[in-house]
Amino acid sequence: MDYCRSGFKPKRSLEIILFTSEEPTRFGISCLGSRLLAGSEALAEALKATVDGQNISFLEAARSAGYARDEDDLSRVFLKNDSYSAFVELHIEQAPILEEEGISIGVVTNIAAPASIKVDFEGNGGHAGGVLMPDRNDAGLAAAELMLAIEKHATESGSLDTVGTVGILELYPGAINSIPSKAHLEIDVRDIEESFRNAVINKIHKAAKSIAKKRKVTLSEFKIINQDPPAHSNGSVIKAVVDASDELNLTYKYMISRAYHDSLFMARIAPMGMIFIPCYKGYSHKPEEYASPQDLENGVKVLALTLAKLSLR
Repeated sequence: MDYCRSGFKPKRSLEIILFTSEEPTRFGISCLGSRLLAGSEALAEALKATVDGQNISFLEAARSAGYARDEDDLSRVFLKNDSYSAFVELHIEQAPILEEEGISIGVVTNIAAPASIKVDFEGNGGHAGGVLMPDRNDAGLAAAELMLAIEKHATESGSLDTVGTVGILELYPGAINSIPSKAHLEIDVRDIEESFRNAVINKIHKAAKSIAKKRKVTLSEFKIINQDPPAHSNGSVIKAVVDASDELNLTYKYMISRAYHDSLFMARIAPMGMIFIPCYKGYSHKPEEYASPQDLENGVKVLALTLAKLSLR
């Protein structure tokens, strides 16, 4: 690492990118910044009509933050293929494997293919005490049955890497004494292989239609928000991460990223690689998320040395 501080001169420029909206919290679309940089024309067009839960449009929010200009032409941020000779991202593992096995560095080889789905069921609703069980068209129970179907189809996909999650469930009108007249679900389905993931999505769609028919409710929406392909790390970047880890005497393990990151989309325009470090019990997206100072230091050193090696090619 000393040569990085003592007159080291890279042959290529080194840049740090800070992406906006990696998490799909406000507008329901993940990795907005990297998707746009990678040239998603469909997203650039869709964002013109996208609003948040308070009916504030994406463009209004972008303007208020000082981002949108040029008549809201989001395509102006598109990057050409090979704009970068390499793209490397450092991240906590978000799983417990590195910590449990006492390994310092995860060398990511593949990033899982994610898909997001929005589903709405609509029933008749009614008073919780006034409508007898045989007479109900309960949208909430349709949602509950679909959730169990998602678990079943993900578990029985034939791939250990298939996961299905209902991260959002909203019932309307949301009163204890009201039968739900509407249920809204947002579903996340992932796998390393598109074929397994897509097969599960098809089964979920069939299940939603079957459940709606059986429970005499309406499947008013089944919308696939995104259905992205997986990404594969570049061999040269992987080698640079491995060489850096060896040079720093840090143990490493080849890994699959089942969570997706900005790297998934940057891989469309540049050779990509990712570096994982351990995190406490694999916790992520919760208050207990933690990485030790030593693991953070190891990760930064591997990232710096990896970039140094790549910059000389």
